[in-house]
Amino acid sequence: MRLARRAADAILCGMSLTHLAECPTILLAAVNPDRNCDRRYRIERSVDLFGHHIVELCWGRAGCRERRRCLSVPDEARAVRLVRAVLARRSTAPGRIGVAYRALNS
Repeated sequence: MRLARRAADAILCGMSLTHLAECPTILLAAVNPDRNCDRRYRIERSVDLFGHHIVELCWGRAGCRERRRCLSVPDEARAVRLVRAVLARRSTAPGRIGVAYRALNS
């Protein structure tokens, strides 16, 4: 998980979240008690029995029921591209919700 730690350090320095795209499981959190913001985001990549790559997105407020979305893509390159697109959107969180997501992967 050296890659995840390096990406977490990059987030702290203001760099992009997209360095995490190669990890099979990505855990993110956006926490700011002053704004009453405690959001979680999880991205998991796996392969089904037919060889398609599944990208599962789970998100929501910590302590509440999370929302889920499962997407199927035919190959790993598209799965990584999809994860990068999701992470690029998460990296715009400071402008949208007022707090940045940080990687919880260790």
